[in-house]
Amino acid sequence: MAILFKTVITENSAFEMIEQALSGASQYDGYLNVASDAGETATSWGPAMHAEEFKSEVSEILRATWDAARFWVIYERREERKDAKATDIRNAAFHLTRGYSGVIVVTLSLLGKRDSDNDLELVFVCFEQDFHRRNFRVRYEGKPVPSRD
Repeated sequence: MAILFKTVITENSAFEMIEQALSGASQYDGYLNVASDAGETATSWGPAMHAEEFKSEVSEILRATWDAARFWVIYERREERKDAKATDIRNAAFHLTRGYSGVIVVTLSLLGKRDSDNDLELVFVCFEQDFHRRNFRVRYEGKPVPSRD
């Protein structure tokens, strides 16, 4: 399956979606994955963790990401569009950005415990330089990128 980088959303829209999901009545399982040249780290929403605690961790990680690489492209992944899996999009983004310095790829998934109606899956591709972000968008956005399977 080819990966398409599509459905770009603004930073404000992404933050509003995160806020709504974590402040609403829906119950989620969630995880945040950060991949960079420094390695990969994951944070999961543990069973005993309150939404506010997970939101605080997500906010802290996104702030640190902003401090390191403040030029973002954010893609929203949706199952009903039959988009590639968030992990596949993340892996493709990380692979394609190896030529750029200081790229951080963040995946946030909030998956409903009861159903998938309110799932939220976002992939943040974060660059140190704005020209790297622009180059990435011109080269890959809306164009099929073969998967590495």
